[in-house]
Amino acid sequence: MTRAIMVRHTLAALVTALALAPPSARADTGSTPAPPPAPVPSPVRETPVPRVWTGTWEAAASGTVPARPGATYRNVLHVSVGGSALRVRLTNRLGTRPLRLGAVTVALQEPGEPKSPDAAPGSMRTATFAGAPTVTIPAGEDRVTDAVTLAVPADTNLLVTVHTPGDSGPATYHRTAKQTNFLAPSGDWAAAEDGDAYTKTLSSWYYVTGVDVLDAPATGSVVALGDSLTDGGGTTTDTNRRWPDRLADRLAALPPNRRLGVLNAGISGNRVLLDGVGPRALTRFDTDVLSRTGVRVLIVFEGINDINGTPEQTVPRAFVEAYKSLVARAHARGIRVIGATITPYGGHGRWSEARESVRREVNSFIRTGGIFDAVVDFDAAVRDPAFPHRMRAAYDPGDHLHFNDAGMRAMADRINLADLRGL
Repeated sequence: MTRAIMVRHTLAALVTALALAPPSARADTGSTPAPPPAPVPSPVRETPVPRVWTGTWEAAASGTVPARPGATYRNVLHVSVGGSALRVRLTNRLGTRPLRLGAVTVALQEPGEPKSPDAAPGSMRTATFAGAPTVTIPAGEDRVTDAVTLAVPADTNLLVTVHTPGDSGPATYHRTAKQTNFLAPSGDWAAAEDGDAYTKTLSSWYYVTGVDVLDAPATGSVVALGDSLTDGGGTTTDTNRRWPDRLADRLAALPPNRRLGVLNAGISGNRVLLDGVGPRALTRFDTDVLSRTGVRVLIVFEGINDINGTPEQTVPRAFVEAYKSLVARAHARGIRVIGATITPYGGHGRWSEARESVRREVNSFIRTGGIFDAVVDFDAAVRDPAFPHRMRAAYDPGDHLHFNDAGMRAMADRINLADLRGL
């Protein structure tokens, strides 16, 4: 082999050895080799969190009154749970002609002023219906507004204002609000933050029957179906001392995954078996319970007006069959039902031994008949131990039938929160 060939072979072997050697064995060239490219992560597909509506306030339609054409009604509503937005249910359920609403607004009430028509500055919003600022609601129907972007705190007062530009016939209302509401007798003052135009006060809610909130820290709502004992008869006006209000306070102390909005479907004078003030419970059940948003549980506390009214209902079995019907309809929607015993009213002008016997027999069915998923014994919570046909004197506002603020609290505190959806 010639010298030149030997040199070429030696150089080739050196190049091959360097190429195969690990980086630490190679000559330092003064530069760092580029690292291998990082792996490209696969895109993460996040499942969007569904946004959920929850019922936070209700007033069941109880009747009609003559309308006030051209007026503006400012309703004050105390919500239970809050949310990032809201929608309002307006009603012409008991009307006889199409209802024309010229304007609907929502706002927070001026803080600390439960008897004021003033809106909190900057909170006034216009509500629309499929994008339109006006709506006509057929007789016998409700309409729900579009979502209104307004952060609504829990346990706060909301203003829902409605302007009726013309005569649309009888106005559907909730008679016993136990809340001061306001009327501007003429003109469209729906968007006014200042309440100076609202020169008259009202003791009823007009045209509004429900409020839902979006993204509430809650898992649904509970409906309280009843009469004046749920509607608030005997309690202090403008203080929200009905037993459903106290229940809302108790639920608010729970973690969000155990919390519920509270909807008060009480109507003073209402009955289970017969029409009285408002349609009977059996008739209004779909609209006042099943159609409400996010209902998970129902509390049925009604029957005293059937026993005590005219004509009186004297067959306990009729109550049982009615309760069974309500429970079956609720269960078909996956709603848990709690039955509440009928409270005593001895000393009232219409009390009698015969009616007391009916009350006690109906209560026996409620407690032991297996009708309900759970029972709350309101009777035991408020009766006088010495005279069980009467309520405790400390709970009596004077008529021996309704309850004062303390009596309402005693009933709400009797509810076992674990019975609400198994909380």
